[in-house]
Amino acid sequence: MSSAQQLLLTAKRCDIDNLTHLATTCDIVGDISHFIHMLQRERGASTIFLVSRGMRFKERRATYQQHSQDAEALLRRRLEALSQEARPQAAARLLRRIATVWAALDELDALRHAIDTFAITPDAATQAYNQLASGLLAIVFDAADTAVDPDITRALVAIFHLMQGKELAGQERACGAFGFTQGYFDDAHSALLAQLINDQQRCFDTFEEFASPDARQCWQQELSPRTLSGIGHLRDIACQRRSHPDSPDSLGETWYELATLRIDSIKNVEDALNAQLTALCHRKIDQASAALEKAKADPATNTPAPCAQLLALTSAEPLGDLTANALNSPLGRSLIELTQAQSRRLQGLSDELENTRKALRERKLIERAKGLIMAHQEMTEEEAYRFLRTTSMNQSKSMADMAQSILDLSSMLKRKEANH
Repeated sequence: MSSAQQLLLTAKRCDIDNLTHLATTCDIVGDISHFIHMLQRERGASTIFLVSRGMRFKERRATYQQHSQDAEALLRRRLEALSQEARPQAAARLLRRIATVWAALDELDALRHAIDTFAITPDAATQAYNQLASGLLAIVFDAADTAVDPDITRALVAIFHLMQGKELAGQERACGAFGFTQGYFDDAHSALLAQLINDQQRCFDTFEEFASPDARQCWQQELSPRTLSGIGHLRDIACQRRSHPDSPDSLGETWYELATLRIDSIKNVEDALNAQLTALCHRKIDQASAALEKAKADPATNTPAPCAQLLALTSAEPLGDLTANALNSPLGRSLIELTQAQSRRLQGLSDELENTRKALRERKLIERAKGLIMAHQEMTEEEAYRFLRTTSMNQSKSMADMAQSILDLSSMLKRKEANH
């Protein structure tokens, strides 16, 4: 076997190693999904525990805390195995993110002690849990951003936005539990609740955009219309009224139970997506392994293509008779076609991956621009979106370009205000 053939076989083995590591990363995503879900339960119970000064949810909080600790131990074992690799294949950015979250995990016991002794306010405790969940979600985002396989990247992007939407739903549960348990919503908590509702819907819209048909079907089937109706009714009460004549304890627990039913349903969709992702990773590994075995069994298929410099001469200057005959022979043509087909396939994969990332970047720009329009023009989210779309059409720009122009203008105006 020639050196070139050996190199190609080595490249195929590297592909398998990369996919195997990617499968391990996806397993970590599954562990993070489980851990965040346990933390969300602990956070909601801790809010009611603090607001009621320990009169409610004491035992439930203790149970949820134990579940969180079990999930944390499982995640730590997975991350420790990753850190002990002789030469980790994970991207440096992903490893740094994991290291930062690891340090944050060490602060959990201090947070729980502060809750036990009522040395922290409900809002401050909720914010601490939120920050930890945000750090864990950032690991999922970096995993999606550094994945090299476009199919796996799309699946990770869908899972990330579903997890992010569920985290916002968990924050909404904690915010609602605070207001209903104390008997009223002040302006700050009413505004926070409205923002959380809007933000999580945007996450779920992005999830559906990147999810597979099976995942979207699972999403539509899992959520109960009756549960959603009950949550909608309580949302109306929270956003439209300052106090509640009904028993605060009753409303607080009713809200918590309904919100929990919805979050648990979203978790079922998460679990289904994680299972699909794991199956996809192993299917990719099996395909790569089969390709390697085929290449080892028939080394002739690994004959390297003519060098790019030689092929470029066909359009640059005349070739000698021998070279021209070689390139025009059936063997030469088949190698050229093979090279071109492989190049097109690799370029297609690269383009698909870049398109996925481009779509994410453009969506972020549009969301930021909508926020500015809503803030400065006193528009609703739907009105801001229509305004952005109409303006971009009138100026023959894409919505992303129009959004960037708005953001640039806002930055320029802020600089001028600062100078004056």
